[in-house]
This record gives sequence, structure tokens and C-alpha cells, in this order.
Amino acid sequence: MLKEKEIVLGVTGGIAAYKAAELVRLFVKEGAHVHVAMTKNAQEFITPLTFQTLSGNPVVTDSFTLVGEQEIGHIALADLAEVVVILPATANIIGKIANGIADDFLSTMVMATKAPIVFAPSMNVNMWENKALQKNIQTLRDRGYQFVEPGEGELACHWYGKGRLAELGEVLEKVEDLFSKKDLKGQKILVTAGPTQEPLDPVRFLTNPSSGKMGYALAKMARRRGAEVILVTGPTSIPIP
Repeated sequence: MLKEKEIVLGVTGGIAAYKAAELVRLFVKEGAHVHVAMTKNAQEFITPLTFQTLSGNPVVTDSFTLVGEQEIGHIALADLAEVVVILPATANIIGKIANGIADDFLSTMVMATKAPIVFAPSMNVNMWENKALQKNIQTLRDRGYQFVEPGEGELACHWYGKGRLAELGEVLEKVEDLFSKKDLKGQKILVTAGPTQEPLDPVRFLTNPSSGKMGYALAKMARRRGAEVILVTGPTSIPIP
């Protein structure tokens, strides 16, 4: 699904920046061409050489980079991109883009591109819950930008709460969704998944040992293809999609 797609990955200065390297590997494995743009602070967490090695493409690190020694860097990548993924997306980059600030390569390139943009936020729980940040996120959502919600758990700062980077598989799925055919758009699909129970009497019931994996997979694929999905699920040990 991502074969020959041109993906620009923006890496910003957060502790989860190292996970962006694994995301590059996943994109490349799917056949995509990955072009990495790093902010100055991102380079404090991971080196450009890592991304250049994994992607096979030069890494952009400043606003004065020329692509192909002739084209203006931020315009060239903006035109090339079929999707832009920003991971980790810090409160700073979210605020910049929401308010039209273009003071470095990444924010300038985002301003210039017509490609869909996906944010994968990662930050402290108090920063995530900050009203200013949430307003900026809503502003971006209203403009059509997409987000992969952060998870909840123990954070790098040893706090507990929402703010940890989403699983990379979720980010990959979000990007794949953008390139999927929407041939089920306008359709409403009901999917049942997991073990179902039918009572025989007040203490007994008939059930089955379904894990829910097949039903969840069908629900995700139907949603990816544009359908409105209603999922009815029994108790399972896997996350609800």
C-alpha cells in the first residue's frame, strides 16, 4: 500500500525522537521512499546519520539546505511529499503550525505543502492537558490535519498519564489509511466480534471461544475503506480498534 509513496518524516526535539528511526524502517519495509527533516533540538536526541542510513536519503537539518543542489529545500520536499508525518510532535511544533509560524525548515515546509499531515504527539501529561495546547490541536483538526492520539502510561519524566507516543503500528495504519481506496464510503457496516453469550437460564449461557481478532480486523479494514462501522464486541483480551 505504501510502495513507491513519498513520505516526509518531521522529527522534533522530544525524548521519543529515537522511535522515529524505527518508523523509518517500517516505512522503508513497506516500500516507501522516506525523506527526514529534523529540527535543531531533534539533533540533541538522535543524529542525522541514523536517519540517512535507514532511509537511504539525505537528511534536512536547516532552512538553507538545497535539494539536488539547486531546488530550495522546503519547497522541493513540500512538492514531493504525498504525506507528512511529524513524530514526535512536541507542543512547540503543534503551536507553531497552528498559529502559522514558519521559523525553521520543518514548519516552513509544512506551510508550503498540500499533502495530508499526520501528527503523533509525545509530551508530559500536564503539557498534553494544557488548554492552550488543546486549543491548538482543535485548530489543526478543524483545518483537516490528523492526529494519532498519544497513549496513557508511565512517561519518560516518570509521571503517569496521557502523553506517551502512540504505538508505531498505529501510526503506520493511519498513514496507510490515507492511501486506501474509499470504495465503501457512504456504507454503514455492522461487525460483531469476540465471544457472544446467549443465556439459557439465570446461571447458564451458551458462548464461543472467539478471540475477536478476525472481527476487529474486518472492522478496521471497513473503516479504512471509508465505511461507517458499528462494532459490537464481546469481552476480549485485545485492544478495541
